[in-house]
Amino acid sequence: MRNIILILTLALATPLATPLGAQENKSAVDWTERQPHWAAPFEPFNIIGNLYYVGTEGLAVYLITGPEGHVLIDGGLPGYEQMIIDNIAALGFDIKDVKYLLNTHAHFDHSGGLAALKEASGAELWASEGDAPALEGGVYAGFEDKPEYAAPPVKVDRVLNDRDSDFGGAMISLTDDEPGKPFLLTTLTPGHSRGCTSFRLFIDDEREHLDILIFCSATVAANRLVASDEGPAQYDGIVDDYRLTFEKTKDWTPDIFLANHPEVFDLKDARERQLAGNRRAFLNRGAFQKYIVAKRNAFEEALAEQTDAVNGE
Repeated sequence: MRNIILILTLALATPLATPLGAQENKSAVDWTERQPHWAAPFEPFNIIGNLYYVGTEGLAVYLITGPEGHVLIDGGLPGYEQMIIDNIAALGFDIKDVKYLLNTHAHFDHSGGLAALKEASGAELWASEGDAPALEGGVYAGFEDKPEYAAPPVKVDRVLNDRDSDFGGAMISLTDDEPGKPFLLTTLTPGHSRGCTSFRLFIDDEREHLDILIFCSATVAANRLVASDEGPAQYDGIVDDYRLTFEKTKDWTPDIFLANHPEVFDLKDARERQLAGNRRAFLNRGAFQKYIVAKRNAFEEALAEQTDAVNGE
């Protein structure tokens, strides 16, 4: 009965109400017509330890809880923040106990809700130096002239650097050698955006130290890798950044690989296994290596295609 009530509540959730300070954003309407699952409700749940899923069917948002405050990673589409807030509440937590907002990258489908979530929670937004200008400008770097890629501007309170692990003690151990304490580590993985940021969460579960990766992205997607008639490269140094990330991640072997698009790690199948009684259903060792090798190959193919197109080949 509780699940039925929750599903009905989420299904009736409307785009963000005025008290959260959101403005109507046409891009959200356009993109949910193209990608309806991005705004489709999904029942929130505990992944493992103090890590929770509070996003929609098509856009992941993660809550990491702690006794002194919580951390929220990503904000989904603009206009659908209330779903995230309701999901947090359904799990027994309060949006006002979120002390830190983090962002994988400054693209509207992952950063669009940050401004309203920041207002609702009073939390600080910490983001990479590479993506801070895009977040504060409400733009998608390289597509500043495309309103459909815009997001509500949001102030960045602190810049996240590579291998940052100091989150004010909200719930994070500052070293990963204290058994039983969670440890969150940022790692910059640029390319998909200039400041693309991934997060490693280390927790103890059943006397096992688990390495959980929330990966930003390594897809080319709509990015221009080289200058062409359509415009300059998405940003200066983008090719080198992708290659840096592929080199940096080549030996990563997380126990649990998560991402900001749920289909990347087969969220629905894993959740079904969990509901069937497998409490460690999200363990997917080896999945990240398959992913990153495939993305590296896809990147090189896209680079060759874009280069050939510019050269008229």
